[in-house]
Amino acid sequence: MHAWPDLRTLLKRDRDAARSRLSAALSVLHDAEHLRVSLVFDGRGPEMLVERPSGHVTFSHVYTPAGTTADQVIEGIVGRSGRPGACVVATDDRAERNAVEALGGSAVSSEDLASWVSRAGGRQRARVEERRRDNEAAWSRPRP
Repeated sequence: MHAWPDLRTLLKRDRDAARSRLSAALSVLHDAEHLRVSLVFDGRGPEMLVERPSGHVTFSHVYTPAGTTADQVIEGIVGRSGRPGACVVATDDRAERNAVEALGGSAVSSEDLASWVSRAGGRQRARVEERRRDNEAAWSRPRP
């Protein structure tokens, strides 16, 4: 959230709104790219909290317990993964990037993540437009 200018500005005024906007932006990776997405946020109470805002187990908001950083939780997720090579972490923190890669995962920058989201959104819009055209053509055919 700190790396994307619009979210950084919103974060100063309303942390929950910034989190919601990030979640909405990344939902295209889940919905259109069919990826498991976990957003990990620093400290929200005495215990770890996992929310599923879309109702899907493959799209999660994870809030770390107080005293535990998001980076620690992310490293634990990658380290415990049965397929760490499938874990992609978005971070501009060099130490976190190195830790994730040492565990077998990969990392992308916040800028690369924004580009990925944009491309995925474009592909999703194109598929929706194609579906709309197909439906329109089907609806305009005379019925027997």
